[in-house]
Amino acid sequence: MGVQAALHYGRVFHVKHFKNITDDDRWQIALAKDRRFDGAFVTGVHSTGIYCRPSCPARAPLRKNVRFYGTPAEAEAAGLRPCKRCSPKTQSAEEACVLAAIAAIRAEGAMTLEALADLTGFTPTHFQRLFKRTVGMSPAAFARAVRQERVRDALMTGQRVADAMTTAGYSGPKQFYAETKGRLGMAPSDWSKGGAGRMVHWAVCETSLGPMLVAATSKGVCCLAFGEGEAELRARFPKAELVAAGEDFRDLFADVVAAVEQPGPGSAAIPLDVKGTAFQQRVWEELRRIPSGETRSYGELAAALGNPKASRAVGGANGANHVAVLIPCHRVIASDGTLGGYAYGLEIKAELLRREGV
Repeated sequence: MGVQAALHYGRVFHVKHFKNITDDDRWQIALAKDRRFDGAFVTGVHSTGIYCRPSCPARAPLRKNVRFYGTPAEAEAAGLRPCKRCSPKTQSAEEACVLAAIAAIRAEGAMTLEALADLTGFTPTHFQRLFKRTVGMSPAAFARAVRQERVRDALMTGQRVADAMTTAGYSGPKQFYAETKGRLGMAPSDWSKGGAGRMVHWAVCETSLGPMLVAATSKGVCCLAFGEGEAELRARFPKAELVAAGEDFRDLFADVVAAVEQPGPGSAAIPLDVKGTAFQQRVWEELRRIPSGETRSYGELAAALGNPKASRAVGGANGANHVAVLIPCHRVIASDGTLGGYAYGLEIKAELLRREGV
């Protein structure tokens, strides 16, 4: 079995969660030769009669000749034999060390780099590089992501916030808030209630790009979308109380409209109140660092996050962004220089970029 923990669309998880991905996802992983998914499945090439790791360096086969199997045993039952180049039935010493470190972090919580290096037999510097290359983040970041997801999982089962933090391994609320300070995201209690008890103030504002839905809580803007209204907002926040925005939100909403009509660095000062996985929030924070008037490709954005092969996951995080313009996913374009996609249409994306001087 290969590495059992990886980032996939922003989630840290075990192999058992791979049941949620499709064969189209597996094909893209195989094309990217993403070693983080080794052990999650094998790629059977029926034209040659062999099966491989997702990361096999051999030339990609034709899609029509490929089937995916959960284990080497399943592939062999279908009449396939293991590839001699990538040895899908064997586990490398490096994979075994990463697995041991992952198991230790999940069992013990955050560990020092020196302790992990002692556990695996590598030098701290070499192990840091190995772990980050395999998992997509440093051991310390992995430990934080595990804690944060355990909090969310516990809250979704109905635990009280304090109990959820203890279950996840935090010493108390102070450590949790210190660790997540400055990140985009609603308060942890919102995860347990699915937004229930939150008041969302909203309005449809007229702009030169058409009607624009703006919604905000007392903490900041939680939604900005073109061509949407109350029905779409309710679908995004099904348990929140929706109220028409009053005078208290007039200035905030005027600032939002101004950020669309005359985009520039000033929009960074508009407060946001959004939620997402740890990976999505990292992507959104990186998007906000792209200067007005500049663009990045999905690959460049993934590289800035320390994982150049995560462009597909970056695209998924872009699509999960509820706050257009203020979290400027329109500044991400295809690697060939074309606009790529945009939830609100390429005409709006092109115009936003034109206004920014791109």
